[in-house]
Amino acid sequence: MDGAGSLVTDSALEFGDALPDGGALLGLDLGTKTIGVATCDAGWRYATAGKTIERSKFTKDCGKLREIVTERSIKALVVGLPRNMDGSEGPRAQASRAYAKNLAQAFDLPVLLWDERWSTSSAESAMIGQDMSRAKRAVKIDSHAAAVILQGAIDALAGGGF
Repeated sequence: MDGAGSLVTDSALEFGDALPDGGALLGLDLGTKTIGVATCDAGWRYATAGKTIERSKFTKDCGKLREIVTERSIKALVVGLPRNMDGSEGPRAQASRAYAKNLAQAFDLPVLLWDERWSTSSAESAMIGQDMSRAKRAVKIDSHAAAVILQGAIDALAGGGF
């Protein structure tokens, strides 16, 4: 990419400007033990939950994510930003910002940080609505939360709601 890989932003407008032709996006829900993964189509219509990756060292995480980025022709990343309920940012948000910056450099892709305050509870409610067992929900919650994060971002990007 032409230098846009260094872009790490909270602004959907700025992020969208870096991707004038759209393209498939990878959504990530960063947990302390796992990374929930979701992808969306190049037209930014729908997000789909993918796999959950066990967190390890950054280089190992990157290796696993690079497989998805290559396989799906990912053009940019959306990383959940865990803000406090009052909108402030604590240590987890700072860690997510640092991780996002490292991802932008490692993949040379733009990264959008997206508010994830309600992603896990929203994903869990949806899975309960699908009558998914507690055991299955525990395994899939992170990737479904990533899909909620990514869907929120693409709705804003596609609808201009930024």
